[in-house]
Amino acid sequence: MKKPTARIRDEIARLQEQLRQAETREAERIGRIALRAGLGEIAVEEADLLTAFEDIAARFRQEPKLAHGRSPSTTPPNGAGEASGQSAEA
Repeated sequence: MKKPTARIRDEIARLQEQLRQAETREAERIGRIALRAGLGEIAVEEADLLTAFEDIAARFRQEPKLAHGRSPSTTPPNGAGEASGQSAEA
């Protein structure tokens, strides 16, 4: 059974609102981190800042490097680690 177009439009509108809210949360999170790092106190061109953020994003998209002596299957017993903000490089 096919959905009526009005129902599909309602679903699209609902999903667009969810996307907008998720993007707002992400932007606020990144903004708070940037302020804690002191970026709010630096006079920098937006293009330069965008380039720096792109470099950071590329760095974190790479495969994580393992600390010396750790095997890929090693995880902390409590499930902590990268999910709790600790990286394998620490």
